[in-house]
Amino acid sequence: MDKSKLENSETKRDEIVLPYTLSTSSAIYNGWFMECIDASCPGQAFCLKVDPNPVTCLKSDYQDIKVLKSESYGNVLVLDGIINCTERDECSYQEMMTHLAMCSHKNPKKVLIIGGGDGGIAREAAKHACVQRVDQCEIDEKVVDVCRDHLESMSRGYDNDKVDLHIGDGFVFLKERKQEYDVIITDSSDPIGPAEVLFGLEYYKLLYESLKSGGIIVSQGESLWIDGGMDYMPELIKEISSIFPSVDYAYTYIPSYTTGQIGFILASKDEGTNFRKPVRILSDVEKSSMNLQYYSEKVHESSFVFPRFIQKVLDQCLNRN
Repeated sequence: MDKSKLENSETKRDEIVLPYTLSTSSAIYNGWFMECIDASCPGQAFCLKVDPNPVTCLKSDYQDIKVLKSESYGNVLVLDGIINCTERDECSYQEMMTHLAMCSHKNPKKVLIIGGGDGGIAREAAKHACVQRVDQCEIDEKVVDVCRDHLESMSRGYDNDKVDLHIGDGFVFLKERKQEYDVIITDSSDPIGPAEVLFGLEYYKLLYESLKSGGIIVSQGESLWIDGGMDYMPELIKEISSIFPSVDYAYTYIPSYTTGQIGFILASKDEGTNFRKPVRILSDVEKSSMNLQYYSEKVHESSFVFPRFIQKVLDQCLNRN
């Protein structure tokens, strides 16, 4: 959509249902929701056709929260003007972020989720029979409440007896727990606003200290197709490699994210970890009982296969020949 057409449009103001300001706000314009311009994906913004009346719209102490009803993606959670998840394609993100890490660990019993207020990661982590407990620390209770009300397919993860939800700051939570978890999953939004601190070196040091021997982490790793991700993600991977002996980067397809892809940073305290080959292969019976829509061992392996220009960057920052 041409920004100038929006800026100079003669359309009456009341046809724009949500406030629209370049670089700071999203908008619904003629039945189409458009993400914040230049907020996290410079030079582009994703659009969805939606009902002009939001399902819900509120502000928490941390962010603007909306749920929109889209024509083709079901209910859509929007945080600070950026699509966080949709009912139609959330399985790709939730399953890949969870099971790439979980199936790279021989026997994950205790899992921690930082963020993940929609409940989808908790839903997936609790599906593993070997898991005894899933702690989740989410800073924004209103996100949890909104998702319980309007994104039941994801938030039902909170109903599992294995899941223990804590409302609070992930930094504080980690500082109080040392060598406690087999897998830690950081399901954050983009590195702006309340999630910015989850992309710093200090945070990854806390993650390392909170893992048991051989423990594994996975974090949201943006997209290397956009300038923003390419600007800082390789440097972050280098810094994480100074803490963890095994580090890798994977991705998944997810249509409702601006580039159609999102990356994951994986790291292990075990220098022998090979994330590219799952150490636990889920049987067909397990995949069916877990109601997996996207993840399989073949998809796991393929998620580390990149175009040449991205592979070159990853090889450089991971010191691979």
